[in-house]
Amino acid sequence: MFTLMEAVAAVRLYVDLSTILVAMSTCLLTYMYLQRHKNLPPGPPTLPILGNIPYMAWIYWKGSTFPPDTLYKLSQKYGDVMTMWVAREPYVIISGYETIREVLVRRAEDFSSRKVPPTVVKFMLRNSHVQPNSNAVPRSIVDTRGDGTSAKAAKGVLFAEYGQDWRQQRRFALKTLRDFGVGKRSLEGKICEEAAALSQELVAKDGQPFNIKHLMQNAVSNIICSIVFGKRFEYGDPEFLWLIEVLNDNVNVKPSEDLLANIHPALRHLPFGSPEQRKLAKSTSKLQTYCRGQIETHRETFDPNDIRDFIDAFLLEQQHGGGDQTQTGFTDKQLQEVHREIDSVLGQAVPSYALRDKMPYTTATLAEVQRINSAVPIGVPHSPSRATTLNGYTIPADVSIISNIWSVHMNPQLFPEPDNFNPGRFLDQDGNFVKHEALIPFSVGPRVCLGELLAKMELFLLYVSLMQRFTFHLPEGAPAPSPEGNMTALINMPHPYDLCALSRG
Repeated sequence: MFTLMEAVAAVRLYVDLSTILVAMSTCLLTYMYLQRHKNLPPGPPTLPILGNIPYMAWIYWKGSTFPPDTLYKLSQKYGDVMTMWVAREPYVIISGYETIREVLVRRAEDFSSRKVPPTVVKFMLRNSHVQPNSNAVPRSIVDTRGDGTSAKAAKGVLFAEYGQDWRQQRRFALKTLRDFGVGKRSLEGKICEEAAALSQELVAKDGQPFNIKHLMQNAVSNIICSIVFGKRFEYGDPEFLWLIEVLNDNVNVKPSEDLLANIHPALRHLPFGSPEQRKLAKSTSKLQTYCRGQIETHRETFDPNDIRDFIDAFLLEQQHGGGDQTQTGFTDKQLQEVHREIDSVLGQAVPSYALRDKMPYTTATLAEVQRINSAVPIGVPHSPSRATTLNGYTIPADVSIISNIWSVHMNPQLFPEPDNFNPGRFLDQDGNFVKHEALIPFSVGPRVCLGELLAKMELFLLYVSLMQRFTFHLPEGAPAPSPEGNMTALINMPHPYDLCALSRG
């Protein structure tokens, strides 16, 4: 029988350091794999530690570059409730109208919280000078200390956990937006003023090709600036151009730090970061510094009897204790029908949101644009408020729930021939606009997009104003714009392309 010393000697003789490391790594991988959540919904095959990353890389290599469509096709194999693993982090993907409605509407109390990505939390707290374990967190809707140091204030209404704080913030935001005319004629003046400025820019192009994305972004951003900051900018204003650049840096960044953290949490604290992480940190800091400057300027001239904009409304609340989503083909016949309807209803009159019921084809056209190229085809992740079940599967409280809006809008059972642009699907036999319950570009449930009504007003008034004054066509010999989506973070932006705008006289 071996003595202990003989056993140790045998191990030293036959086992070297590399063998020990391989054995330890194998044990660690096996342990981590077995520690995963049990009874999660099905999904594609996974690898220990890496999860579905190699599988998704293979799908991408095969040519599928639009994530919402990839997830939609996977849901047809694995079901409307499936699990994707990003390294060690599970994501539950819900697809299909009935499933999304079940989760976000009928069971909103269970699924309306947020799981904020570690990268987002770190940048929020870094730029608000708050430590993650800070106990000095006021319960009010805003940071009542007025110095931007509240952890809850840093999360804001988008990332706040589902509960009383979130309800207060959302209630305040909706009330303030209504007070500033969202959904009313009082805001139409601002939008139509911006449409006139945009039209002047198009006239100056004199029919030459240009990228309309930048001008549309300027117009939409200016409307939001007028509500938040109380002023609009000239398109060539250096301050405005700088602000647009910073906003674009925030929207277009694709951080990879969460991927490292998913492989192992300790990797989140590496002293270096990717260029994308540094870009996000820098642009976030710039934007928050700019907003703090605007708040201080407003504080110096604040008059509680003259609430000028959203910032003033926040300052008043302290005393008491979006824009990309409106930016994404048509046939000549469809464009001519839009022109005909606008000419018939408006003539040369200033467009009004109240007239949309008299313009069913134009309204249907905009609905079809939002269906076939959703601005946010994958919803902002939700998280269960508590551990629960869905379709017989266990859904832990710490799992991200991602709704694939694209799977609803491209479902042929809901929208026949979904790849075809057809405004007629939103019209009845008499040519009246018919709202389709499965058209959900702003999501559904309690956390439906806060700016939905503002976005609808902007989209209708800007589109009608431009179509009233211009005809648009591609430059001679230019290829048609790519119909495939172009995801940047959660936003589906159009691929760059040029247009020519000719005045209709």
